[in-house]
Amino acid sequence: MWRQGHRRRRGRRGRFPKPVTLGMTPPITGLTPNPPSGLRSIFIDRAELEAFRLADLEGLSQEEAGQRMGVSRGTVWRLLQSARRKTAQALTEGRPLQIV
Repeated sequence: MWRQGHRRRRGRRGRFPKPVTLGMTPPITGLTPNPPSGLRSIFIDRAELEAFRLADLEGLSQEEAGQRMGVSRGTVWRLLQSARRKTAQALTEGRPLQIV
């Protein structure tokens, strides 16, 4: 298991986010459409990718994914919604998807 350490908080105030436990490091750093479109890339975070993988690929519930990642179910829901939106946008607009 790998823990992602440096997530950013949204805004200037509030507590720092909990570190997210990632089950795997992605073997790739991005996907590019064929033929390349020349459009700006869409950036997806590793935590978003992990939530997407656990919920949609492995079929875990958000509660189970949250336990594996060491975060709350609400955090998994937010990461999952963001990952799905970014993936759908990249596929429909033919934009490159980069994992950061």
